[in-house]
Amino acid sequence: MDTIKGYIEHIIFRNKENGYTVLNLLTQEEEITCVGFFQTMDQGETIEASGEYTTHQIYGKQFKIERYTIVPPGDEESVERYLASGAVKGVGQALAKRIVKAFGEDTYRIIEEEPERLAEVKGISLKKAREIAASLYEKRDARDALTFLQGYGIGNTLALRIYETYGMGLYGVMRENPYRLAEDVSGIGFRIADEIAAKVGIHTDSDYRIRSGLLYTLQQAGAEGHCYLPAEKLLTRAEELLGVEAALMEPQLANLAMDKKLVIKTAPAQPVSESAQSPLAPERRVYASSFYYAELACAGMLHDLNIREELLPAEEEALLKKIGVLEEDLGIALDELQRRSVLESIRNGVFILSGGPGTGKTTTINAIIRYFLSQGMDILLAAPTGRAAKRMTEATGYEARTIHRLLELSGAAALEGKTARFERNEENPLEADVVIVDEMSMVDIFLFQSLLKAVSVGTRLILVGDVNQLPSVGPGQVLHDLIESGAFETMVLKKIFRQAQESDIVLNAHRIYAGEELVMDNKSRDFFFLERNDTDVIYKHMLQLILEKLPRYVDATPFDIQVLTPMRKGKLGVETLNGILQRYLNPPDPSKRECQVGDALFREGDKVMQIKNNYQLVWEVVSRYNIPIDSGMGIFNGDIGIVRSIDEYAREVVVEFDEHRRVTYPYAGLEELELAYAVTIHKSQGSEYPAVIMPLLTGPHMLFNRNLLYTGVTRAKSCVTILGSRATISAMIANNSENLRYTGFADQLRTMRTDVT
Repeated sequence: MDTIKGYIEHIIFRNKENGYTVLNLLTQEEEITCVGFFQTMDQGETIEASGEYTTHQIYGKQFKIERYTIVPPGDEESVERYLASGAVKGVGQALAKRIVKAFGEDTYRIIEEEPERLAEVKGISLKKAREIAASLYEKRDARDALTFLQGYGIGNTLALRIYETYGMGLYGVMRENPYRLAEDVSGIGFRIADEIAAKVGIHTDSDYRIRSGLLYTLQQAGAEGHCYLPAEKLLTRAEELLGVEAALMEPQLANLAMDKKLVIKTAPAQPVSESAQSPLAPERRVYASSFYYAELACAGMLHDLNIREELLPAEEEALLKKIGVLEEDLGIALDELQRRSVLESIRNGVFILSGGPGTGKTTTINAIIRYFLSQGMDILLAAPTGRAAKRMTEATGYEARTIHRLLELSGAAALEGKTARFERNEENPLEADVVIVDEMSMVDIFLFQSLLKAVSVGTRLILVGDVNQLPSVGPGQVLHDLIESGAFETMVLKKIFRQAQESDIVLNAHRIYAGEELVMDNKSRDFFFLERNDTDVIYKHMLQLILEKLPRYVDATPFDIQVLTPMRKGKLGVETLNGILQRYLNPPDPSKRECQVGDALFREGDKVMQIKNNYQLVWEVVSRYNIPIDSGMGIFNGDIGIVRSIDEYAREVVVEFDEHRRVTYPYAGLEELELAYAVTIHKSQGSEYPAVIMPLLTGPHMLFNRNLLYTGVTRAKSCVTILGSRATISAMIANNSENLRYTGFADQLRTMRTDVT
């Protein structure tokens, strides 16, 4: 490792997000371009840095700084140069010259130890002298804090977040309760806080550690989709995490409940599978408070919306006649369930429409829309994702928006580091008589809560979705619980219409749902099965299908064809498949820039997916002349885009998502992206692809189930091809052990209804 010392003449570039900096350093011998991650280094400062020389393919020789220290200016020239650089607020070139002329080499010491003496210099009042000293102290404090935190193995980016959160109070937090970091600082979870606490010397059985560990365990359960955990399961998981006996954790459960961090409720135990009978023995349900109150609030708001209009027989007959006229005008013939669905959507404040593919949900929605429009009502359509909203728009002929755009997501709060909020809420509700939301199986409990806040009493809410698909990526199983509660009028369409009967995708989806064997004789026009029991052979045929056969067959590009797999790990998991598919679909090319971040390699032209909700990301839509014509905030879990450009100098990547929304990611933000040539079936929810390829060979029994296979097959519009084992497919169809989630929403809805009646 080399060491250099010099004066920072100019900061060429600095990424405010992660501190990545490019600067010119003047040593006694030469001018050196240096790169590294640091926020507190300024022009005019003298530094001593350790690192290594590298050669950039575009920018040539550079010095990559690993560690550095600020060297106080030691002579008059250095002091004047530093003060004149603008690093100290309120001091320019002329004033710097006068200060140094007055105090010489003693200038730096006087500013630090006797700042009031600066008032001896012409043009400096006592107030200004104090401001100059305060500016110098602030920089020194920040540097000292970062150096202190780095001593605990905390990187520059996280150290800055800690300093910005606590200021000089960080020393007390680090000494007394580092677990506060997990609650207060973005990017620091329990595990990082636990490592820091161990270095500080906090005992493994400390109350702080147990409390933080319990909250972290519930947080992880939320990431798995649960809204609560039974106390016994929570304590077992926390015991494994903390290495502390459950008996020691019980008092902290009570303390967390007293502090309103947790809510503990006693209720009948939830069944472990659809077929199991619910036991009578009660269980303690432990919620993180936000989850419990989200369920409770949703139940209350739905109850208020659910105003049912009781009709006399003559009134009902008149409505059915109007629906009949509507059918004639549209040139359609609704079956009895569809007709009943239109009627129930008219008479109920909350109405749920469900059904599998080909059962006429779209036709029914169109009839509902036309009826309400004929009555002069204002209608809003929404879906959870951009792709689902686009499909809804194409199917109905009326504009549908994502729920986030419908609710007018505000980025201002997110940019200030606060929780992102929606402009549409109880104080500023949606201006509509009817709100129709499609793909409800994808909506989690928190998004549903935000939606309900914006729907005022008297507005009809119509919720549409296929309850047999996988539940939302986020916590809860909202559509499942709404139907299971029996609290709302629900129609489930079952008849497969003649046109849909011509599709083996539709017919096989219904066979899967019914637990029947698939027709896999390859006489179909849209459903194919290739028995392949060797992963290398599966790779070969997958590439052949994507590059040669399917694009012509379904009139699409190779990038439109989606590989769906149940798993992340393994030879047929997302991680392995994406590496292989990237190599062949977007191979290395001298004209394509690329960047390596950790284990991930991104290349211009790559297909990528956002893997977490980020309300702070700014997107722009630009014209052909690169002029912004629209902008907004927020990119969400499951959004797919293309890497348009990589700027190695600025260390930024531009990704274009659906609807031409362009987002600039700093390299540090690329942890939110992953390649998307192959995605998990769970992540594919709400999307529809011209053709789907599913490699299904072997995998975990609990994962390889009927529900997952059904969801994967129903993602395809024109063609499904399964590569793998016939026995595996049969086992998946037979495996109806759907992983149920711990949610109390259905119970909340039933309780609300019982309390009222």
